Amino acid sequence: MDKLVVLVRSLFNHEMKEHFILFNQPISSNFLYVLFLLLALFHNSLASLDPHYLAKGETLFVENHDTKFITSPDDTFTFGFYKTGNNAFSLAIWFTKPKTLVWMANREKPVNGVGSKVSLGSNGAMVLTDFDGTVSWDTNTTSTDIARAELLNSGNLVLKNSRGDVKWQSFDYPTDTLLPNQNFTRNSRLVSSSRNGSYDPRYFSLKFDSDNVLRLIYDGPEISSIYWPNPEDTVRDNGRTSYNSTRNAVLDDRGWFLSSDGLNFKTIDMGFGINRRMTLDYDGNLRVYSLNNSTGSWQVSWQALTNPCLIRGLCGENGICVFSSQPKCSCPPGYVVNDPSDWSRGCKPTFDLSGQNNQPMKLVKIPEIDYFGYFDINHTASISLDVCQKICLENSNCKAVIFRDVGCYPKSALFNGLPAGYATLFLKVPQNLSVSEPVKLEGHPATCEFNPRVVEGNSTLHLRGTRRVIWIYLYSFCFALLGIELVFVLLGWFFLFRKSNVSDTIEHGYEMIASQFRRFSYEELRKATNNFSEELGKGGSGVVYKGVLSDGRMVGVKRLGDVLQGDEEFWSEMNIIGKINHMNLVRTWGYCSGKKHRLLVYEYVENSSLDKHLFSKKRFLGWEQRFAVAFGTAKALAYLHDECLEWVIHCDIKPENILLDGDLQPKIADFGLAKLYQRGGGGSGLELSRIRGTKGYMAPEWALNQPITAKVDVYSYGIVILEIVSGIRLSNWTMNRRTNQLETELAKLTRIIKGQGEESWIERVLDPRLKRKVSKKQAITLIKVGYSCAQEDRNKRPRMASVVETLLQAASGNSVRECSGL
Repeated sequence: MDKLVVLVRSLFNHEMKEHFILFNQPISSNFLYVLFLLLALFHNSLASLDPHYLAKGETLFVENHDTKFITSPDDTFTFGFYKTGNNAFSLAIWFTKPKTLVWMANREKPVNGVGSKVSLGSNGAMVLTDFDGTVSWDTNTTSTDIARAELLNSGNLVLKNSRGDVKWQSFDYPTDTLLPNQNFTRNSRLVSSSRNGSYDPRYFSLKFDSDNVLRLIYDGPEISSIYWPNPEDTVRDNGRTSYNSTRNAVLDDRGWFLSSDGLNFKTIDMGFGINRRMTLDYDGNLRVYSLNNSTGSWQVSWQALTNPCLIRGLCGENGICVFSSQPKCSCPPGYVVNDPSDWSRGCKPTFDLSGQNNQPMKLVKIPEIDYFGYFDINHTASISLDVCQKICLENSNCKAVIFRDVGCYPKSALFNGLPAGYATLFLKVPQNLSVSEPVKLEGHPATCEFNPRVVEGNSTLHLRGTRRVIWIYLYSFCFALLGIELVFVLLGWFFLFRKSNVSDTIEHGYEMIASQFRRFSYEELRKATNNFSEELGKGGSGVVYKGVLSDGRMVGVKRLGDVLQGDEEFWSEMNIIGKINHMNLVRTWGYCSGKKHRLLVYEYVENSSLDKHLFSKKRFLGWEQRFAVAFGTAKALAYLHDECLEWVIHCDIKPENILLDGDLQPKIADFGLAKLYQRGGGGSGLELSRIRGTKGYMAPEWALNQPITAKVDVYSYGIVILEIVSGIRLSNWTMNRRTNQLETELAKLTRIIKGQGEESWIERVLDPRLKRKVSKKQAITLIKVGYSCAQEDRNKRPRMASVVETLLQAASGNSVRECSGL
C-alpha cells in the first residue's frame, strides 16, 4: 500500500500534466478512467501532499528549497532546506511567519546549494547528503517499519511507523531554542550561535549540571566557568535544589517554566494562544520570546540576566565590563584592546609582564573593580594586604591583587572584570607608567551588545503609582519630540557633509567575529613591514610587502590599489576571503581598514611564486614537483568553483599568483580580483565586466564582452599547465620557420599538438631541462588537459572538478623511475 502511495505521489512530483501538454498527445478515456480511480482510491494519501509529511522513499532536493518543504498542519512551522550562506544550506525547522529558526540538523556542517538532498530511506533513517554524496547528518534510526516523517503543530519533527508510533523526534536534539512542551532533560543542551546571523555553535550553553541544577556555562578557549545562577551563592541561596535527580524542565503553553531544580517562573504575558520560544542568544543570555501578532515581531517576555556584565567572557581576558543601558568594555591602565571589532578577544598589556627586562613594577589602586575568576596565586584569605601585594610584586606570573572584605587574592590571570563596591583592584604595571588617580575607565560598546525589545506589562517591577506614570509619560513625550528633531538635524548633516562608513562597519563587524580574521591597525602593519620597505610582489590589485607580526609570524601585507576603491567591493572581498579555507589557497590572517588605507594580511609563503621556478635559470623544478603544482592548483580551483560555500571566480590565474611553500606545494594567492559568482544569473557578466586578468592568460570572452563564468579560470589554468610542461612563456613571440612570420609560443605549441602524433609532439613540447626524466603517462595527460582547457570555445573546456579526476587517475601508479625516458 505504501509503495503504491509513493508511486502516485511521484507521478505528481514529475508533473504529468505538463508532459502531456508538451508532447501534445491525446489522452485516452481509459487512461483518464484509471487515473480517476487511483485518485479516488488514494484520496486521503494524496491530500497529504499539502505537504505535511515525507513518505518512505521520498526526497527533498536543495535546488527546490523555495517550493518543496514540509509544513505543520496549522502552517505555524516549516521544515526543509534553510539558506545559511550564499551557497550554504542546512536542514532546519523554523517559524513560518516571521521566519525564525528553532532547530537545525547539520548546524556545524552545512551542505552545498547544488546536488544536496535529504531522503527517508527504506532502512528507516532520514539521511542528509552533500553534493558529493557524503553524509552530512542522519537520524541514526534502523527501524525498517518507519513509514514517514511528519512535522507536528508543536514544531516537533517526528519519524513514525505504520501504526503511528514515534520512533525519533527532533525535540530530543535541541540546538539553541526550546519550544513550548519540549522536554529539557539530563541529556539536553542548548548551545548559542557564534554571532547574530550565524548558526555555528559558540561558547555559551545551557544544561543540567552534575549536581542536577540547570546552569548557563561559558566554555571559551581560555576559561570555562558557570555564570548563572550566581556561582558566588549556594544552590539554596539561588532558590534551587540539587536533590531532585530527575533533571527535567519544560516551558508550557501558558508561559510557565517549570524545572526539577526549583527554577519556576512566568513570562510577563502569561496566557494561552501566544507563540513562544526560549532561546540561548549569541550574547550568552537566556531569553523567552513572545510573538506579537499585531506587529509580527518577537519581544522578550523573560530573561535570565538583567546585567549582561555577569556573562563570562563578554569583554575577554583583562577586559572590564561596565553596564548602564548597554554593556560597555574597557581596558585597565597600561592595556589596549586586541581587536576593537571583537571585545571578546580582550585586552593586552603594553608592557612586559614576564620580568625578563627587570623592569621595576608597582601596584595601581583601582577602587570598586573585581575580577571574579579562580586564577589565584597562593590564595590565603587571612594574609594582610601588604603581604598580598608583596607576593604579587615578587611573582612574575602575578597580574594584580584583588582585595575584598573576606580576603586578599593575587591573580595570575584577569577574567570577567566588572564594577563591585566590595572589592578593590591593585593592578601591576611598570613604575614609569603614568596613571592618574582615581582611575576612570572609558567604556566602549561590546560587540556582542544585545538590545532586545522587552514586553511591557502592568507590573510593579516597572512603575509604582499612577501619578508617577503620568509624569514619566509626559517627560518621555517631550524628550521623544526633542530626540526626533535632533535625529533629523543629524541626518541632514550626515548626508550633506559626510559619508560615514559606520553602518557598514557595524553590519559587517559581526561577520568577522567568528572568522579567522584579526583586525590590525595601520600602525601595527607599518611597524611589521618596517614602513613597507621590502616588496615581495606587485599585481593588479596592489603591492605585497614582507612583514613580521608582534607574535613573530612572518606575513605578506598587501596594500590594496584602485581595484577596490568602494566600501561595498572591499567588504564583498572580506566576506569571500573569510569563508575560504583550502590547503592549496594562501591563508589570510587579517585586514586593516581605514579612510585612506586598506590592507590584507596573508600567510608568508617562503618559496616565492611559480614563475620564479619555471622561467628562471637559477631555480629548477623536477617533474614530480611540476605535476604536484598542477594537481594542487586544480584542486584549489575546483574548490573555489564548486565546493566552497561561496562560488568564486579568481579571474587572474597565472604563475605569479601560484606560490610554493616549503614543500613546493602550490598555494593560489591574490584574491583581489575574486568576485562572488552568482550562478544562473545574467548579472555575472556585468558584475565582472570591469575586471581584467593578465595578458596571455585571459580567456577570449574578455575581449568578446561575453558573460564571464568559471571557464575563464579554466582557460588560464590550461595556459599555466602548458607552461609548466614546456617551461616557457606561451605569450612570448617566436618565428615560424615555414612562413617566416611571428607567432606566439601558444600558437606554435597548438600547431605541434594538432599536426603530429603523441610520440612526436611530446618530445617537442617538454621542457628540455627535464632531460626526459618524467612520467610519460602524466606528461601526456597534462598536455592533453592543458590543451583542452585552453580551447577558445569555452563550451569545449572541462570543469575543474573533471580535471581533478583526470589528474588523480594519472597520479596513481606512476613515477619518474618507471618512465625515465620517452
